[in-house]
Amino acid sequence: MKVMVGGTFDPLHDGHKRLITRSFELAGGDGTVILGLTTDLFASQKSHPVRPFNERRDSLERFIQQNRFAATWVIEPLNDRFGSALDEEFDALVVSEETLPIARDINVLRRERGHPKVDIHQITCVLAEDGRWISSTRIYRGEIDDHGKLLS
Repeated sequence: MKVMVGGTFDPLHDGHKRLITRSFELAGGDGTVILGLTTDLFASQKSHPVRPFNERRDSLERFIQQNRFAATWVIEPLNDRFGSALDEEFDALVVSEETLPIARDINVLRRERGHPKVDIHQITCVLAEDGRWISSTRIYRGEIDDHGKLLS
């Protein structure tokens, strides 16, 4: 199975790790995972600072290698919300509760372009100790660490 997932992944927190792990689980040993990583220009629209693309890519590669996932994988630059998902041939898109609307938009646009829709697999967001989502914004604000532990 060919699976796509995308994000800024900075910092790479437990929610991101769940998303990426699920992508590899779905792909299976014979599958492929395409990880779209936001470019510096696209990531600059975030409300918090973001490390450079190469640093984020290195962090993502380390996580994948440490977990020894069986599927093949590739990291590609993501210049906008959709990346290559509008025209690429693939089977499934893995998203969080937060990014589900983007996945739905991708399927609408794929249909308009004459491409088949893809399966959408939504993971539940990982909760911090306070019961709220772990997010990069909360980490950068100093509210929680990358595992959701409260810092203040």
